[in-house]
Amino acid sequence: MSLKLLVLGLLMEGEKHPYEVQQQVKARGMDCYMKYAKGSLYYAFDQLEKSGMIEVKEVIRETNRPDKKMYGITPKGEEQFQQLLLEELQKPMQLTNPIYAALTFASYGDPQKMDEALEVNIQEVRRLAGLLESIQEEKRERLSWGARAILIGAVEHLHAEMRWMERIREEAWGR
Repeated sequence: MSLKLLVLGLLMEGEKHPYEVQQQVKARGMDCYMKYAKGSLYYAFDQLEKSGMIEVKEVIRETNRPDKKMYGITPKGEEQFQQLLLEELQKPMQLTNPIYAALTFASYGDPQKMDEALEVNIQEVRRLAGLLESIQEEKRERLSWGARAILIGAVEHLHAEMRWMERIREEAWGR
């Protein structure tokens, strides 16, 4: 997902400050499937504002703190959002996984250490699936159908990933 789409999409829901967007990403578990540097979020806001897709709607002044700019989406931003949304929906799934590079050369590795490494990976995938399942349960009523679909797909994908890694362990090391 593009950072532009993320920012514009969250602003479609209402005015937000970049930090609030960052918190929404975390609260919704979006950081599990979208990686970005926190600084790049503020940069994206600057770029979107310069291009006229978002604008400052309100400046909140607090004592002992920097001014807090609340941003809203403009009509031009809504148009761009619709275009980015369709572009992302048309992109084919990417089959990339860091484990693929390791598996390419697995026949040269220490079987015991590789087995242990896969177990660590399986536990992390299990933890992540549990986290997404808890978000799915806790926020069920407040999630849009798109967010629910993402969580369902991600959880199913993670469970398939665990089964696949267990199969690798079984076939390679008889586990």
